[in-house]
Amino acid sequence: NLSASSSTLAYDREFLRTVPGLLMVTEIVLGLLVWTLIAGTEYFLYPAFGWVMFVAVFYWVLTVFFLIIYMTMTYTRIPQVPWTMVGLCFNGSAFVLYLIAAIVDASSVTKDLDNHNYNSWAASSFFAFVVTSCYAGNTYFSFISWRSRTLQ
Repeated sequence: NLSASSSTLAYDREFLRTVPGLLMVTEIVLGLLVWTLIAGTEYFLYPAFGWVMFVAVFYWVLTVFFLIIYMTMTYTRIPQVPWTMVGLCFNGSAFVLYLIAAIVDASSVTKDLDNHNYNSWAASSFFAFVVTSCYAGNTYFSFISWRSRTLQ
């Protein structure tokens, strides 16, 4: 006797109304802006911008992945994963590496380097610092969530 089981994913539209949800959407939008501003230039000629591209694209993809996990409430179907710890590690590492990338980006922007790409690189540097502050905020909320779970 075979039984058919239907497994549907839930949709948590309220997540986007929380501060971590809003920060995550901001990270996605502005992170996309960071790497498109750099990708539109000859960044591959300068290793510093290659590093910024790596960090921006890597964490953009992972943030989209985590947004999908939180929006579909997939984390409730995989209780073996310590999601609060995973979120804390993800946001903490994103904050640290994005901070390094933003500093590298800002320190590499000079008109002497390439006057044609100066504005794109300067704008990407600004938005990289904004995204860094968003990841810092999400790291804080992840820490609060992790801390409340470990005290129970």
